Amino acid sequence: MAEAERIIGTPDTPGTGPGPEQRDVRGTDGMDGADGAGRADAAADASAARPRRRRVAVLFAVAAFAYALDLVSKLLVVAKLEHHRPIEIVGDWLKFEAIRNAGAAFGFGEAFTVIFTVIAAAVIVVIARLARKLYSLPWAIALGLLLGGALGNLTDRIFRSPGVFEGAVVDFIAPKHFAVFNLADSAIVCGGILIVLLSFRGLDPDGTVHKD
Repeated sequence: MAEAERIIGTPDTPGTGPGPEQRDVRGTDGMDGADGAGRADAAADASAARPRRRRVAVLFAVAAFAYALDLVSKLLVVAKLEHHRPIEIVGDWLKFEAIRNAGAAFGFGEAFTVIFTVIAAAVIVVIARLARKLYSLPWAIALGLLLGGALGNLTDRIFRSPGVFEGAVVDFIAPKHFAVFNLADSAIVCGGILIVLLSFRGLDPDGTVHKD
């Protein structure tokens, strides 16, 4: 009998029931569980935000590289090539020839300089807004090229003669039987082509893929 009571336990036996200490522990565990769930959610949100931050970093790195390359090339062209004879790169097929372009890319629309300036500024704002939901690396590269090119030509519009928002863009790449352009134009065109290809593949800036 004593052996059975020892195994089963009795209400009067100390330590056989859930004492206050045990109830307190369970209550503390419940609070810890809620806190743990909150920390897990916060960690999940932080983990989900890291890929977006990396893609945004890629976007701005590509934009900075394209912008710096365009800016340096234009400074060299103005200093070394403007008011000089064109430099033949591949015979008559490709030359470096400095010209001032008041129109859009490739010399179109010279009468609408201010409008093109506003469009370039609007493109920059749109890209900045898209960056908030950017999770796709190809889209980051494409938007970076567009941003760098738009900033490059917008810098000319603002700071070059004849005046603010009416400045003429420096162009210098002159293929035979084609319009003269610059590296900013090239970045814009490459970014635009990449965006078209991504759209055909159904890849959205947020990384989702849809099939029409």
